[in-house]
Amino acid sequence: MIVRIGRRLAGLLATLLASSFVIFAAIYAAPGDPAVFLAGGRDTLTPERLAAVREQYHLDEPLVVQYGRWLWDCLHLDLGRSFQYGDEVADLLAARFPTTLELVAYATVLFVVLGVGAGALAALNRGRWIDSAVVGATTLAASVPSFVGGIALVALFGVQLGWFPVTGSGEGLVGTLHHLTLPAVAMALGALAVVSRVTRQAVVDADGADHVAVARSSGLPEREVVRRHVLRNALGPIVTMCGLVTAGMLAGTVAIETVFGLSGIGSLLVGAINSHDFPVAQAVLLLMVTCYVVVTTLVDLAHPLLDPRLKSARSAA
Repeated sequence: MIVRIGRRLAGLLATLLASSFVIFAAIYAAPGDPAVFLAGGRDTLTPERLAAVREQYHLDEPLVVQYGRWLWDCLHLDLGRSFQYGDEVADLLAARFPTTLELVAYATVLFVVLGVGAGALAALNRGRWIDSAVVGATTLAASVPSFVGGIALVALFGVQLGWFPVTGSGEGLVGTLHHLTLPAVAMALGALAVVSRVTRQAVVDADGADHVAVARSSGLPEREVVRRHVLRNALGPIVTMCGLVTAGMLAGTVAIETVFGLSGIGSLLVGAINSHDFPVAQAVLLLMVTCYVVVTTLVDLAHPLLDPRLKSARSAA
């Protein structure tokens, strides 16, 4: 286990290093010159002013040198200063990231509870109307893009019925839950469909195992058979998929935050790209990639704990 953890951590660091270079190079390959923006626009631009700005922000150095300087500063938690706001990038992320984290956590609770419950219910009643209803509903939910679902929820529950606010993240626990309900539901719809289908298939596979048939034939109550032998053996793929979906949500809140006017890192990224605020865009993208890699690594490390068969197979190997 220690060797496996070491390998996974080494892979995590290598992935983050490669991702950081791709992010840095891609941002500087984008159209537009940050030196022009920093100099105050083309109306007041002179060659001398442009050269001074490039020298001040080290934009006249080779790309590899700029990347090395940026990476060294990132390792010391110095993410630079925003071109647009003039504030430290770390302060901007600290102010915006909690909103995104709350939104993702809320959506995760929704799609885990509803998705796993619906998938297990469909699998244990396969061939009946409940199974068909769950499959049909999840197919419809998966076919609707999150931003379209968000607009529909705003129009119905925010504008027509007035049950929920359509902008802002609220204050306090009750206020936050009230404000984030609609965006969390819109974000969880597609994930709910994926998790439900994976859960259904995993439960069907586990229910068809030989030891489950033996447990039923021995007279064990159906509730105990489902709890101890079916759901327990189906946990591996379910937890893996839930982790992957959650990691993807951390990097995919842009559309939902834009629709509902939330001040999260997704909307911060959109504003940074539109204004050529390169330090902010780089930091947000790096944060998203880091969250995704860390979550997927934790899921991979926890997988053998959920499925003892994998641990036994690896020990034998």
